[in-house]
Amino acid sequence: MSFEIHAHVQHGYFSSLTTVILVLLVFVYSRGWFRLRRDFPISFPPWQVTAFVAGLLSLWIALGSPLAELDHQLLTVHMMKHLLLMTAGAPLILLGAPAMPLLCGSPKRFIRLSLLLRSGTPRLFGHFLRKPVFCWLAGTAAVIAWHIPTLFQSGQSSNTWHIVEDVCFLSAGLLFWRPIIRTALYEAKGPQWSLPLYLFLATLPCDILSAFLTFCGRVVYPNYLSTARIWNLSPLQDQECAGALMWVCVTFAYLIPAVVITMQILSPGRSQREAQVALYEFPALKLSGSDSVTIRSVTTLTLCTLIAGIDGSAVDGSADFSCDKREGITESPNSAITAMVRTRL
Repeated sequence: MSFEIHAHVQHGYFSSLTTVILVLLVFVYSRGWFRLRRDFPISFPPWQVTAFVAGLLSLWIALGSPLAELDHQLLTVHMMKHLLLMTAGAPLILLGAPAMPLLCGSPKRFIRLSLLLRSGTPRLFGHFLRKPVFCWLAGTAAVIAWHIPTLFQSGQSSNTWHIVEDVCFLSAGLLFWRPIIRTALYEAKGPQWSLPLYLFLATLPCDILSAFLTFCGRVVYPNYLSTARIWNLSPLQDQECAGALMWVCVTFAYLIPAVVITMQILSPGRSQREAQVALYEFPALKLSGSDSVTIRSVTTLTLCTLIAGIDGSAVDGSADFSCDKREGITESPNSAITAMVRTRL
């Protein structure tokens, strides 16, 4: 009982802190988005703001709402938190393409600090983050590892480990959805048959785990045997509901995008849709040779706006320059935004 009281107090503090951080992120993102929208209206549509805010709302429900406090009493609520973090919040945040809006909405001091952090980031680490295999393994490993009874009990009995668990699920979700969102928004240059397979294979470990929780016939996590029951559900029934919830939600969350991607690949009008990628590009700018180094530096600092894996695909890999001292430098389309950021430093 004393731990439950302590957990309640800690949750109240963590809930307030989470709410403040999420509201601050909404403010910074909106500030940067409106600046970019004013200069590049086609490339920053309103649905991006909607997706980002919806993603942060999912995080608040999972981490800061009164519902989050019940995860020590109901495994179903605990499973709901994981689903909100990995299958709702993470992809919606990435759909909001937060890298450039967060960068442009941040104070100048933070932008300069991002450049310093970027210079100290190992290239090998960034290389792994761009690999779909690594992203798939990260998402799958997080789901499997944190449902091992020993680790699960650690997260339930320690507030510190509980926070680590939540951060791990969110980070794994951002990594897992990153190849899907990047390809859908920026890199769709041909058939992407690996994406449906990527999503289908991800359902298998989750299906096995959820089937075990639903049909094993025993309570896997003993701490739920001694907690107060707020609904007329036995611990075993609660576990069965949690397993069924995971089974249904993960199946739909992964297979529906896989089906949509497959239909797009097979659609005869795919070539016309690929031409719409030009909507995300900007007119080339002519810059003097002395500006090229500065533009390159500002482009690299945008990678530091990744918060636990937040997508930087709006600017990643966009700095392709053709140099000619007599004719100047033709900047790549997306670097027009970074040129604007440079003028604010």
